[in-house]
Amino acid sequence: MTDIRDRVRCRALHGKIVSAAEAAAAIKPGMNIGASGFTPAGYPKAVPLALAEQIKKENFKINLWTGASVGKELDGALAEAGGIQKRLPYQTNDALRKLINNGSIQYVDLHLSHVAQMSRYGYLGGKVDVAIVEACAITEEGHIVPTTSLGNSASFVQSADIVIVEVNTSQPLELEGMHDVYVPADPPRRQPIPIVKVDDRIGTPYIPAGPDKITYIVPCDLPDAVRPLAPIDDDARAMSAHLSEFFMNEIKHDRLPKNLLPLQSGVGSVANAVMAGMAESPYENLTVYTEVIQDGMLDLFDAGKLDFASGTSLTPSPDGLKRLYANIKEYRNKILLRPQEIANSPEMARRLGIIAMNTAIEIDIFGHVNSTHIMGTKMMNGIGGSGDFARNGYLSIFFTNSVAKGGAISSIVPMCSHVDHTEHDADIFISERGVADVRGLSPKERARVIIDKCAHPDYQPMLHDYLERAEKATGHAHTPHLLDEVLSWHIRFMQTGTMKAK
Repeated sequence: MTDIRDRVRCRALHGKIVSAAEAAAAIKPGMNIGASGFTPAGYPKAVPLALAEQIKKENFKINLWTGASVGKELDGALAEAGGIQKRLPYQTNDALRKLINNGSIQYVDLHLSHVAQMSRYGYLGGKVDVAIVEACAITEEGHIVPTTSLGNSASFVQSADIVIVEVNTSQPLELEGMHDVYVPADPPRRQPIPIVKVDDRIGTPYIPAGPDKITYIVPCDLPDAVRPLAPIDDDARAMSAHLSEFFMNEIKHDRLPKNLLPLQSGVGSVANAVMAGMAESPYENLTVYTEVIQDGMLDLFDAGKLDFASGTSLTPSPDGLKRLYANIKEYRNKILLRPQEIANSPEMARRLGIIAMNTAIEIDIFGHVNSTHIMGTKMMNGIGGSGDFARNGYLSIFFTNSVAKGGAISSIVPMCSHVDHTEHDADIFISERGVADVRGLSPKERARVIIDKCAHPDYQPMLHDYLERAEKATGHAHTPHLLDEVLSWHIRFMQTGTMKAK
């Protein structure tokens, strides 16, 4: 067992250092487990792996709550062991996704800013029974120093009866001081969040705990299983260029300052590529108030474009993680990690005037967005924090490639097969084809702008034909639809492998 006593600076806690199997034995069937981790960073690894082995022997299930997606040692191991009854609020694991989509696991897809409060109120099926939190150290007073994410960890620790801390020696001690832990009081005692600038500190650099709160401490030396990002392709470069041109026009018309407003960017390769492209832009003294800090934001730091980034997770690629750790002394003074109910707070999105930038699976011609479901039925990952920012930001921008599956599917459709963000929550749509600015437009005006600016030329005639026939058939209704046809776009692909008419 790895010696972690030098990282457990509270000597009174040395007697609580146990093996992962000993700690996992405290977890019983049906318990609600609140784990650290956010896309996938800072999640526990040793205890979940031990728990998976215990579940294989004893055949039981638990309910798993996290901040967002976590790595294979948690979601993957427990899913493959058949140990998850209910999962929330976000995931990206292949094995887990298959079990969700075949009905073996009940999945609750939630706005990420809502989870901590809902868990404290008991809305999610009772309270947190066990909190499992990854730490790089424990302070002299017995408080928990998180690693590469905060997520819902502080709230889970506050609520749980049993607190298990994994001290991970693969995580650098230089992470200490990068966190700002603030858990708001619940209504009716809640006060305004006292943040007016992205770099404001309002909490503690640790999760408050103490010797009496912590039940077990477990050594771990497994690194975060961060994911590689797709190479930046021509479509992503085009979207980034369109975004930069759009910002320039907003500055020209005095709708944005020259250094823009705080940027939020969703997780994933497209979002990362768009942010990375900003390094080539003329914008300087940028700030970020977001969830996930990826490679593209490190590029902005290195280019001297980004002054400060506030988030809840450090989730670079494997190469980006090496870069982060190699230069952590430089980055640590420019990055702050907060609990996700603060990082994703609608209050902060509105107060700071955040520019929300998120990705879509598909959008429809009237401006509704599907972020979560394939063909309307199969869960992909989840809504994540996009709704927190999209509805409340100063600007709400959604990115999508105009086509998918090598052109067999149009990402612009007559009606989304599933709606996560309504037409009321999106201002700007950007594909590699161009920018559709739909602010102040009626549904039929939006439809023509989205088709002309964002849809692929192969699908533009079909979309215009649908809209014109829908207008005639409905007497030019406010939002004209041919309800007997809208599903045919998706059915056509399921039957023939393409949305194009044969």
